[in-house]
Amino acid sequence: MLTTSLRRRTALALGLLALAPWELRPALARTQNSLVDLRVINRDTGEVLRSWRHGGRLYVAGEPGTRYGLRFSNHTGGRVLVVASVDGVNIVTGETANYDQRGYVLSPWQTTEVNGWRKNENEIAAFQFAPLSGSYAAKTVRAGDVGVIGIAVFRERPPQSPPVAATNRAAQDMARAAPPPPAPAAEAPAMRAPKEESMGSSRFSKALQDEKLGTAHGAREWSVINTVSFVRATQEPQAITSIEYDTWDHLVAKGVIPGTSRHRPQAFPAEPRLSYVPDPPW
Repeated sequence: MLTTSLRRRTALALGLLALAPWELRPALARTQNSLVDLRVINRDTGEVLRSWRHGGRLYVAGEPGTRYGLRFSNHTGGRVLVVASVDGVNIVTGETANYDQRGYVLSPWQTTEVNGWRKNENEIAAFQFAPLSGSYAAKTVRAGDVGVIGIAVFRERPPQSPPVAATNRAAQDMARAAPPPPAPAAEAPAMRAPKEESMGSSRFSKALQDEKLGTAHGAREWSVINTVSFVRATQEPQAITSIEYDTWDHLVAKGVIPGTSRHRPQAFPAEPRLSYVPDPPW
């Protein structure tokens, strides 16, 4: 539960209950500020979305109707707290994103994927690319920051040594007379999320081609976590990463992606020929 003091706060954070074997692995060489890597995953294909750097910013291209996930990789030997936002909205609480909010706790060297808006300790609503008008942020009247994914990373404060017990009578009397510690402030309730909707391709066929891409509040999925305590080492995050996104065509128009077209897979890419299946070479 969050207290009102930032400096002495014990953050109520979220940690994953179970890890697949591949999720714990040694880190590669990293720069000093690269505590946690952020990758955007196309869940329909399993591929990592390619990123482009333009004007000092990172971009990925998405397609309306595609489900996606966020892959966090902790490249440190200690636990970290990842406070994540999509379209300016905290993905755990549904609040307008701020550093002083809940997030996901990663163990040392852990890699894991977060695939949706957190609904409770057992469910998420899937991240799904959608036209701006169908995004969760727009439906909750917060469309001003649609099109960006961000993480703020906090290291954990080292454990404190227990205080030395008082050994004289005066110290014991002073301890008895001390007022009880204040009760922690009640956590503000998360914003009620709208009812999830089916985001089939038929819905997107009606979207305007020039509408900016956002993230919808998709179908419910099973995703189990537990709640753990985490004391931040500092008041401000040690690392911040942002990735902006939009449709491929929009990013080409902005000059982010070079060229004006892209390769689309063909079912029969070879030129026609009048022949039959040849013998194998051996």
